[in-house]
Amino acid sequence: MSSVILRIFKHEGIFGLYRGFWATMLNTFSMQYAYFFFYSWVRSSYIKRLTSKLPPGSKIPVLSTAAELLLGAVAGALAQIFTIPVAVIATRQQVGRPEKSSDSDEPGDEAPVDDSFMGVAREIIAEEGITGLWLGLKPGLVLTVNPAITYGAFERVKSLVLMAQGNMTTKMSPWLSFIIGALSKTLATIVTYPYIMAKVRIQARSADAEDAAELNEPAPAPHESHHKHGKHLGALEILARVWKREGFTGWYQGMQAQITKAVLSQALLFMSKEQFEHWALAIMIFATRLSSQ
Repeated sequence: MSSVILRIFKHEGIFGLYRGFWATMLNTFSMQYAYFFFYSWVRSSYIKRLTSKLPPGSKIPVLSTAAELLLGAVAGALAQIFTIPVAVIATRQQVGRPEKSSDSDEPGDEAPVDDSFMGVAREIIAEEGITGLWLGLKPGLVLTVNPAITYGAFERVKSLVLMAQGNMTTKMSPWLSFIIGALSKTLATIVTYPYIMAKVRIQARSADAEDAAELNEPAPAPHESHHKHGKHLGALEILARVWKREGFTGWYQGMQAQITKAVLSQALLFMSKEQFEHWALAIMIFATRLSSQ
């Protein structure tokens, strides 16, 4: 991972490490907003359906952990459908373009490159059609189990730790939340990483070039249709090819960087979540006391 960072810094400078930053930020914000929107909608619809079967005046039932995880997976799937075009564009901006061989670099044959958000979107539509903006949707839907594994493992380990400490509350220290969150996300990443790798390869520009090399065909030209006589590779096909060329370890190429990114973001989220809940409760109590005076 460090060698890749140094190579990017050497060739592109500090800005190369932030390639695709704005598209990634837009993807993160839109995905989180869509997820919580659909989660609230799915959860309220499910509870309304449950209460409609109960006698009038009955208490709202408490959802089990399995039900919460299932509702979260449904919300994640709906969010994927609406936000994955931004993820595809962000992935292509981050991964960049395949390096050209030195014998093909002739002066005058360089076409102008537009790596802006809209430029990449137009390129995808020209090469893959409008459905190209939804490349990797199927593995993306499968990967909705990732947060389910993360939250399920976190809550399970949290309950065991609190039980071992003899703690009657449901609160943990920020650092303990950080550690358990990191371990939970690491487990989820290890379990789902092959599909994460396949999804990135499907969305990257190099997918069609690798497919052409596998079939001993010329590499497809940019801004032209890449699938006149076939279709884009799927996740299972990519996993099979990687297994054939590199074996089982090929499925986990780049996992160190993915775990570093995922663990830091998720662990910080869990740590801050515990604190935000505590502060929000304190603010609500303070506001209630002020209003009662």
